[in-house]
Amino acid sequence: MSDNLKNINEKDASEATNNDNSLSVFEKYLSVWVGLCIIIGVAVGRLWPAFPNTLSNFEYTQVSIPVAILIWFMIYPMMVQIDFSSIFEAGKKPKGLTVTLVSNWLIKPFTMYFFSWFFLQIIFKNFIPAGLAQEYVAGAILLGAAPCTAMVFVWSYLTDGDPAYTLIQVSINDLVLVFAYAPLVMFLLGLNELTVPWNTILLSVILYIVVPLSAGYVSRKYLIKNKGREWFENVFLKNLSELTIVGLLLTLIILFSFQGDVILNNPFHILLIAVPLTIQTFFIFFIAYGWSKIWKIKHSVAAPAGMIGASNFFELAVATAISVFGLQSGAALATVVGVLVEVPVMLTLVKIANKTKKYF
Repeated sequence: MSDNLKNINEKDASEATNNDNSLSVFEKYLSVWVGLCIIIGVAVGRLWPAFPNTLSNFEYTQVSIPVAILIWFMIYPMMVQIDFSSIFEAGKKPKGLTVTLVSNWLIKPFTMYFFSWFFLQIIFKNFIPAGLAQEYVAGAILLGAAPCTAMVFVWSYLTDGDPAYTLIQVSINDLVLVFAYAPLVMFLLGLNELTVPWNTILLSVILYIVVPLSAGYVSRKYLIKNKGREWFENVFLKNLSELTIVGLLLTLIILFSFQGDVILNNPFHILLIAVPLTIQTFFIFFIAYGWSKIWKIKHSVAAPAGMIGASNFFELAVATAISVFGLQSGAALATVVGVLVEVPVMLTLVKIANKTKKYF
């Protein structure tokens, strides 16, 4: 992916949308794979109940050890791509970074809370039990407080985004994530009348942000120094991407093996959860994208700025939901619905960004 980003040439926006090499088969059909994982996971849970029961024995302070290992497989490949030296270039174009940080950290978490609360606990209250709706909102909160990390490079590429500036935006967001995620989540969960121990949230931040981020930084510097940047980007990163795929699919199968009864008894809930998540995605995109237009920010910066807030670091959200609320929780299910709707909704936003490029 990094090699592709370096070699972007000026081209018509429609060509970017139709480029078959821009999305891997896994990324392009992510929602299909998630759907298959739902089927396989539910089948495993119903036909082989010993599987989830056995996994339940491997927990430490509510953290599933097998799931934690798989989630590291997902998150580490993303963190190792981040070049934090790019942060020193941030001050040269402050407008785009301002749009990204304000929309991601001062707007997005709160609008996600509002939309999920309004729809799941007010509009749909006759369809979802109150306690379960509260857990669904908690899952949405975990999604809303985690702006996207890796997939932004794909969305940036598809909209002719500035790859160097996108890297700056993502790198700084990851640093903010380390310090802001836990306080934001705790505050919003409190608004939802859910009490979660600080140590549980902090453990999730350490496990799923600090550890993989530190490992990614150290290993990136070591490998580039000893093997060279070309080997790192064209060999190491390409092989490493398979870990993300395996980690995500296996995690979803395990998750749905625990969620089988919930899904079979409430299949309509998945659609209901998707409603506020989809509305939130469009809403936050147009805030950042529209703000960029008013500020006269060029399209190659404006489009990625909108995409970062619109998409979510769903791997982190899934991991935190499992750690805090458990594999069988409504919060965990809500975060996975976020995975399910991510790609089709984001591809729609890519088309909107490309069609409106002429106005920038």
